[in-house]
Amino acid sequence: MGLRVRKRGDIRKEGGGIWVGLTDPRTGHMLELNWYPPGSKFATRFTPGEALDHVGFLVGNVSQRRLEKEYSRLLAAGARPTGISPADTGGWMACVKDPDGNWVEIFRRPTPSELRPKKKRPRRRSSQRR
Repeated sequence: MGLRVRKRGDIRKEGGGIWVGLTDPRTGHMLELNWYPPGSKFATRFTPGEALDHVGFLVGNVSQRRLEKEYSRLLAAGARPTGISPADTGGWMACVKDPDGNWVEIFRRPTPSELRPKKKRPRRRSSQRR
């Protein structure tokens, strides 16, 4: 996805956990991920669907081919398929599962050429002889 580690922290001594701050160098958007060990005042028992349901990433105005390439890269890196691939969605989104079973959604906006109205070709008149 192109995110870069901005900062890391470990506040287990204060009753917290380990965190990492990620940033997108192109947009400046930030994401913070946290992990809390058992015994932390913030730790809860993990129950799929009761905590993080999914996280979605807009890849931008990119082609269907680019989305398919990113989906393949995630699978090659160890993500698990969910049954929602670019082929299943007409090329606009896909989902994978991370190692904990959380869903990661990647989706795209149409490219400018996809947004342009299709020009209709004028119908040719057939020459009819009478």
